[in-house]
Amino acid sequence: MADRVHPKDSPTATSPVHGEEQPVSVHQTKHSPPPGTYVVNLPKDQIYRYPPPPTRHNNQKPTRRNHCCCCLYWLLSLFIILIVIIAASFGVFYLVYHPKAPKYSVDRLSIQGFNLTSADQLISPKMVVTVKARNPNKKIGIYYNKGSSISVSHSDDINPLCKGVLPVFHQPTNNVTVFQTVLTGSDTNLSAADYEAFRDQQKKGEIPLKLDLKVPVKIKVGSLKTWTISVKVRCQITVDKLAVDASILSNKCDVDVKPWE
Repeated sequence: MADRVHPKDSPTATSPVHGEEQPVSVHQTKHSPPPGTYVVNLPKDQIYRYPPPPTRHNNQKPTRRNHCCCCLYWLLSLFIILIVIIAASFGVFYLVYHPKAPKYSVDRLSIQGFNLTSADQLISPKMVVTVKARNPNKKIGIYYNKGSSISVSHSDDINPLCKGVLPVFHQPTNNVTVFQTVLTGSDTNLSAADYEAFRDQQKKGEIPLKLDLKVPVKIKVGSLKTWTISVKVRCQITVDKLAVDASILSNKCDVDVKPWE
């Protein structure tokens, strides 16, 4: 039997070949510590980091705009507080005293100086007006001051026929005062339309007139007086004739009280 020939063992890939140097890993060369150096590996949670830089404080001074906004805020707050106080005061005053506007009516109107039978349209009328003023308030008195005015005109005509003033007096609480005042007009020139209207209305026995009254008053509550309050009255009156003994057929007065005028 022939002898078997065994092949020679070939060197393994890991066995170094005689006379050749073994290659060195680049990774091992990069992280290899130098001789005599100890390397300590720490967990990631124990690695200290540099603290964040301190926050820079803004030391800027307040600007002029901030001061203006602050002043505006306080002024607005003060204004709102004053409005609330005034509204509350008026509310308490109304609940305690129940103020009511005075009432007026024309009781009598005596007319002179109208001669509609002649062709002359120049007249000098004179009227004596009797006015009834009623104060319905139980706790408020009324002072009628100087500076009043009263006038009578024809219907809606803006030009008055005659003018006058009211007397100065004090009207106590829950009182009715009747007073007279004289109104005069000097050389009033009637327009042709007004002259013809007066003649036609005189024949019918219905002559519409308008009385306007304006008077400054002060009201008295206890021992205190208020500021001056303007009272305006407009009365629509119808008389049967333009004479001394004229009778009032209709009489309606509207009152407008203006506390701030």
